[in-house]
Amino acid sequence: MRICVILEGCYPYVTGGVSTWIHQYMQAMPQHEFVVWAIGASSEDKGKFKYTLPDNVVEVKEIFLNDALTMAFHKEHYRFNDEEMKELRDFINCRNPNWELLFHMYHDKKVSPIAFLMSEDFLRILIAICHEEYPYTAFSDLFHTVRSMMLPVLYTIQSDIPQADIYHAIATGYAGILARLGSYVYHVPYMLTEHGIYTREREEEIIRAKWVLPAFKRFWVRFFYMLSAGAYTKASMVTSLFARARELQIDMGCRPDQCRFITNGIHYERFCDIPLKKDNGYVDIGAVLRIAPIKDVKTMIYAFSELKTRVPNARLYVAGPEDDKEYAKECYDLVEQLRVEDIYFLGTVNVLEKMRDFDFTILTSLSEGQPLSVLESFAAGRPCVTTDVGCCKELINGMAGDDLGVAGFCVPPMHRGAICDAMERMCVHNEERYAMGQVGKERVRRYFLHDDMIRNYLNAYDEVFAKWQA
Repeated sequence: MRICVILEGCYPYVTGGVSTWIHQYMQAMPQHEFVVWAIGASSEDKGKFKYTLPDNVVEVKEIFLNDALTMAFHKEHYRFNDEEMKELRDFINCRNPNWELLFHMYHDKKVSPIAFLMSEDFLRILIAICHEEYPYTAFSDLFHTVRSMMLPVLYTIQSDIPQADIYHAIATGYAGILARLGSYVYHVPYMLTEHGIYTREREEEIIRAKWVLPAFKRFWVRFFYMLSAGAYTKASMVTSLFARARELQIDMGCRPDQCRFITNGIHYERFCDIPLKKDNGYVDIGAVLRIAPIKDVKTMIYAFSELKTRVPNARLYVAGPEDDKEYAKECYDLVEQLRVEDIYFLGTVNVLEKMRDFDFTILTSLSEGQPLSVLESFAAGRPCVTTDVGCCKELINGMAGDDLGVAGFCVPPMHRGAICDAMERMCVHNEERYAMGQVGKERVRRYFLHDDMIRNYLNAYDEVFAKWQA
């Protein structure tokens, strides 16, 4: 089978998280060929892969959203019919258009996106939106906002499509629309896998974003919901990592019979024999993450600063790449401003080697799916302090039918005091920390093995093909 995996903003340009997951996923299926269709933000990243691709990756296709800005302008006089104009109005207004009709215009007929976005047709649509929804907002702001939304989408739709037997998008968004486009072009099925709920993550980012004018935040959120709805609608299967995520997908329009949840799995045997750290007079805390706003490293720094007044021998190691250099600098500056000692930023590390130096781990994210870093920490017998996002509470406390006990502490996001209290308890109660670590280790051994995950996805492919051919 030839499987096209479609990824947005991660593999093969970024390490960790979903990138690690898909790399190991493809390695575990040598019987299949993979096409990697990678969506990046900037063409400066072209060819700058952080991974040596597995042997069964037979093609890599890269597409960069900023290339949409360099599209040539071709003056043309394409005359849209009434049906096409209706769908364009729905598209511009983020009201769930007929994507197949958009594909027909912008992929099959190669209608110029630039020509449309500079046309009188576009202006008429935009003027109507302005009168209806933004009567007190500068028209020029609306014009540039909508163009910046729509141009990358129309640009991606014009892409050459790598051929495959199935398209598997590892997110909704742009990746999900391209999966639906691949299905449209080659008449094969497509499926979606969400590690986090894409629309919720984008919504959180938009709410905090400084680059989005306040008047248009609601519009941007609607835009991303439109992309996800377009991806969900025709997918043969939509998978998530845990039951609550499946419920959210159903709430956002997926049919219950369309949805599955397939838990993550890790290579337990790589971590289970890592010895516990020898007493060196310190309590060493590991944070395995990429330095980005969604990981909320700043709250971690504040909480650790307070912890140092209670547990002077605590040390914090932040192990992971600078995913956002501006945010990383803000974190470094915060450490200096607070004059807190014993915080070390390690960059990208070999987690297998570094895990032996940790007593426990911490994750203070604002959004997660089912974090691999927590599962890896558990497999090594290290309990974890997490925020209550994604599946973290279920990982700490156990899901339905799991009576093993607790494997750490789960606290509210952005709550410095609660995070500090949980770290303090983990630091001072050695026996409790050890017992929690053993619970986490057994939880992974029973429920989160990589081989089980791969078998479940292979079964999902079989099910998708059986339904498609029926």
